[in-house]
Amino acid sequence: MAHFKYVALSRSGERVTGLIEGYNELDAAAHVKENYGVILKIKPVDDKKQSMGLLNMEVGGNRLNKKAFIVMCSQFAIILKSGVPIVRTVQLIADKTTDKVLKKMLKQIAIDVEGGRSLSAAFEEHGAKILPVTFVETLRAGEESGNLDRSFDTMYRHFDKQMKMANKVKSAMSYPMFVLMIAVVVVAIIMIKVIPTFMDVFAEEGHELPLATKILIGISDFFVYRYMIILAIIAVIVLIYQVMSHTENGRMLLAKGQLKLPVLGNIAELNAASQFANSMTTLLDSGLTMNKAVSITAKTLDNYFVSTETGKLSARLEEGHALAASMRENQVLPDILIDMTGVGEETGELTSTLDTIALYYDAELEMAIQAALEKLEPAMLVFLAIVAGGIVGTIYYTMFTMYDIM
Repeated sequence: MAHFKYVALSRSGERVTGLIEGYNELDAAAHVKENYGVILKIKPVDDKKQSMGLLNMEVGGNRLNKKAFIVMCSQFAIILKSGVPIVRTVQLIADKTTDKVLKKMLKQIAIDVEGGRSLSAAFEEHGAKILPVTFVETLRAGEESGNLDRSFDTMYRHFDKQMKMANKVKSAMSYPMFVLMIAVVVVAIIMIKVIPTFMDVFAEEGHELPLATKILIGISDFFVYRYMIILAIIAVIVLIYQVMSHTENGRMLLAKGQLKLPVLGNIAELNAASQFANSMTTLLDSGLTMNKAVSITAKTLDNYFVSTETGKLSARLEEGHALAASMRENQVLPDILIDMTGVGEETGELTSTLDTIALYYDAELEMAIQAALEKLEPAMLVFLAIVAGGIVGTIYYTMFTMYDIM
């Protein structure tokens, strides 16, 4: 999806600027119009310039600390529930938070809210570039329904759940990554330092070396004297990936390819289902309309192909079609999710049904990741054993050959 910068007038006549994602300019304008009365200006943002801006940004500068953000949501929920006025609540949290980015943003928001601006509009103005896409919309729905403290509590539970899941994945990935790094270092040392030393000794004897040894010497020489070619190949692969990820067709191709990968494709599908169910539960529970919830949820999905296809559901919903029926036509989300969504719509308990199915897919995703890692770890160890064993075996074979000749 592309980014668009807009200037609009709220229904109270307040001038508002912000950044929004959309599949095209019409889609972005439609989303802005849902929240504001009049659009004064909307134009696409050059993603390449935006990326360059991020590269030139001070390290650690304008980046959201997820843990601090989740704590902030919890603080808002607790303080607002106790009856403290909204302006005083923002000021209290701004003073207490130790995160520099949040502190700066909250102080600006406190000034705006004190001047009569809504909390959601202030957050959108000062935090649109770093805050999750679901945050402002959930906040706006809470203001409209008069349940702002409940909205913050819902977001706290939602983002806390997301962070815990991400931490589990990182924790599970730490050991395989460590083994992989050790394997790369060991192989590099053997090929660059050990092999040349042994081969110099064998070469001094002046005897014909076995074929396996010649192959090993050739590989070692390539690592020692042609390492620039390896670096160039890696650089080209990274460059191609970067170019593809910044074009519509490229992003779509990469996303479709991800879904077709063995093991990882299943994980990507489960992740999309988990994100869809969790986001829809949060947004519907906050009081957003079905169409609005689907539109925002589509933007939270990691896989670009699934995100784009899910975004198309909004048009079907506007035509009066049921959510489950529209999802079944798209066929990008798992059948169980679609069937359970249909059950929720028929019983009038869609939010609670989605919450239940979210728990199911969270558990399935966690088990799928764990199963993949359990297969990856021994595979990496076997690969390392084969490579290192093959190298050592070749060296010993050459030594024994030399001794026989002597």
